[in-house]
Amino acid sequence: MNTPLRRLTSRERNVAIVAVVASIAVVLALVLATVGDTRPAPSPGCIYAIVPGVMGATAVDACGAQAKSVCAEHATERRPGSKTIRESCRRAGLR
Repeated sequence: MNTPLRRLTSRERNVAIVAVVASIAVVLALVLATVGDTRPAPSPGCIYAIVPGVMGATAVDACGAQAKSVCAEHATERRPGSKTIRESCRRAGLR
């Protein structure tokens, strides 16, 4: 059995409790602040997809003729992000 070198004073114990409670509150606030999806759905005829890029994720956001062009380009592609773009095209009603 390990015995502590000394007991904590009430002040040290209170500081430790406040630090733990403050840490839990900050973590909880961060989780609650980032929990939702705040981006609205794309407008009709528009696509929005997040695909892997060279430096991380890349957003593909297009409407109208540009969206049709992007959908046609990725219709048969096998690149990593093409499946995500095809799903966005399907949701937008663009084949």
